[in-house]
Amino acid sequence: MDRAGRVTHVIVGDARSLFLPEIPRRGRDRLCGLRLVHTHLHEEGLTDDDLTDLALLRLDTVAAIVVREDGLPGPVHMAHLLPANEGNTPWVLLPPRRVHDLAPDFPASIDALEEEFARMRKPRRAGDIRDRAILVHVSTAPPSMARDSMDELRELARSAGIDVVGEIIQRRETDPKFVVGKGKLKSAIIQAMQTGAEVIVFDLNLSPSQVKALGDFTDLKILDRTQVILDIFAQHAVSREGKLQVELAQLRYLLPFLSLRQTALSRLTGGIGGRGPGETRLEVDRRRARDKIAQLEREVAKLGQRRVLRRGVRTKKDVPTVAVVGYTNAGKSTLLNALTNSNVIVQNALFATLDPVSRRLRFPEDREVIVTDTVGFIRNLPKDLMAAFRTTFEEVQEADLLLHVIDCSSPDLDQKYETVRKLLNELELDRKPILHVINKMDVCEETLARGLAERFNGHAISALKPETFAPLLQAMEQYLWAQAPASV
Repeated sequence: MDRAGRVTHVIVGDARSLFLPEIPRRGRDRLCGLRLVHTHLHEEGLTDDDLTDLALLRLDTVAAIVVREDGLPGPVHMAHLLPANEGNTPWVLLPPRRVHDLAPDFPASIDALEEEFARMRKPRRAGDIRDRAILVHVSTAPPSMARDSMDELRELARSAGIDVVGEIIQRRETDPKFVVGKGKLKSAIIQAMQTGAEVIVFDLNLSPSQVKALGDFTDLKILDRTQVILDIFAQHAVSREGKLQVELAQLRYLLPFLSLRQTALSRLTGGIGGRGPGETRLEVDRRRARDKIAQLEREVAKLGQRRVLRRGVRTKKDVPTVAVVGYTNAGKSTLLNALTNSNVIVQNALFATLDPVSRRLRFPEDREVIVTDTVGFIRNLPKDLMAAFRTTFEEVQEADLLLHVIDCSSPDLDQKYETVRKLLNELELDRKPILHVINKMDVCEETLARGLAERFNGHAISALKPETFAPLLQAMEQYLWAQAPASV
């Protein structure tokens, strides 16, 4: 029934359930404009299914009329949503009433409720067009690790231009269909409705079947960790090689999801005189995607060959190379700028640097080295990204010395350090000489920074203060020109 009292649908079910039709949406900032009025054949109030339909369909209200044994209407049980989630109950159950005692000013009360929804939501600044998102983490990891992972996802979302308005953490095994438990998923959808969120971001990589199940369950946009990282890469890619690598990674990621296309779109495209039914629309799309991937791989390989030639020139001139590696947003670009007096773009965001940037660093006695900034590492780095950026990582493979930049102000420093070490091992770079650089000593206690430098056999610096570089530069000279043993 709509707000004018007109009946829009008449639904006949059985004693156990009803099958509701497709409910039109009025935008995520408003209720749907319909109320569900149905009968209960037993002396019972609203069921869990009733309340779930109320929340997921954003109904104005849901009402259950008890049918008495003589066929006349009994008490009416009603509920409506709450603008703010008080505790774990996003709705309010009204006291049972007789049919003739129902308030006649229903449209006015619903208008007031929608105004309260709009007032309770986080206000947007003028010109703010960012998507609002609810972040969801599910794992059996200890609470501290789950919190660290969620904090990193929040930072990824910020770097991608997403406005985070809520978080949900569930400690359990990942559900093979809905990722989280069905009850927790309903809570996420309800929270999204209350906060005006358009997106749910999961802190893991989703399978095509999970994306389909989630898409069937809600009309909210569903993103996973890889999609957020790909979006950041797409925003930060500047050079032709970087853009090609991002496009290649996106296509590799999306290829398995082409199977989610509806069968209605799989039209036959075989021409007259062709044998067999021809290719379906889906098969054509997948073939075109594979062809595009092959083309991009060839173009990336050509650009990689040019990079090899440039490295060969440096090798002939006997110029040592130093690669700056580390976790994303550890301060690598800032260090490069300070060492070489350059102006590489520096942002307080994850993956601000995608393309390798090489600059000259001059030492006394007319000696110089090439210092290369590289893309930052991150835990659970998608394999498609690793494969697409292989030519970028080749810069690290040709380096004579690695500077592993460690953010001493990070609360999960040890986990980030192990992530970098693991990725370096996968790239077969663990045997190269590594000099650990404990960065950001200006924002953490000096004793902590000195202790970490002693622990990792490295040097504590602040990339913003070149006067702290003297021990680091001396160690670099020793590694590059004095045959010092590797520090790993």
